[in-house]
Amino acid sequence: MLKRRIIPCLDIMNGRAVKGVNFVNLKDAGDPVELAKVYADQGADELVFLDITATIENRQALAGLVERIAAGINIPFTVGGGIHNIEDVSVMLRAGADKITINSAAVRNPELIKKIAGEFGSQCVVVAIDTKYHQNYWTVFIDGGRTPTGYMTLDWAKKVANLGAGEILLTSMNNDGTKAGFALDITGDVSRHVNIPVIASGGAGKMEHFRDVFFSTGCSAALAASIFHYGEIDIRELKQYLKNENIAIRI
Repeated sequence: MLKRRIIPCLDIMNGRAVKGVNFVNLKDAGDPVELAKVYADQGADELVFLDITATIENRQALAGLVERIAAGINIPFTVGGGIHNIEDVSVMLRAGADKITINSAAVRNPELIKKIAGEFGSQCVVVAIDTKYHQNYWTVFIDGGRTPTGYMTLDWAKKVANLGAGEILLTSMNNDGTKAGFALDITGDVSRHVNIPVIASGGAGKMEHFRDVFFSTGCSAALAASIFHYGEIDIRELKQYLKNENIAIRI
């Protein structure tokens, strides 16, 4: 059985790590370069960097900041924000990213998934899906959660897998920042219906939430932000807890 992964996420705005609740009310969470080093030292399996205003500001993610973070860590590093074409991907990979994630651009131009996978390999492409339980359905939103797309979440997840995505980063907007637990229902539905790894995101508040999402959904990884940023959970202690709960995890 493949070992499950624990992934801290750095949401970046104006060069700083930030965190909010339900995608709004963002607060400063620290220096992303220092946070990244701490997480690598604690045994994080991977790191995700999301420049959360790059798309709405119509610019690339901050390549210089990506370089500084990559120089200080030795774990796989995924970067997203403002990536619209093959050249944008090349810039981020040259800056030190191992994988890139696309969200709004993938919805607006699904063929971009296929192009990036063809140029750099599927393992390089993580499609981020921001989903919200809205009018009795889980539906996809883009532009940092501002714009509804009309896509049903499960349909979109199947489509991106078929187009060549190597992984899905699935964030529940309803659960994001609430510390009430992951959205087990939609995470389980997506994990069961695609043949690529799914990263659960949104809602982690205590160690039991990680146990529950791994036991209940079949996801491959769990991502969190504020509980790591503010020192509420130490990644080493979390991994030991999960191991004690008989979840396959790298220690």
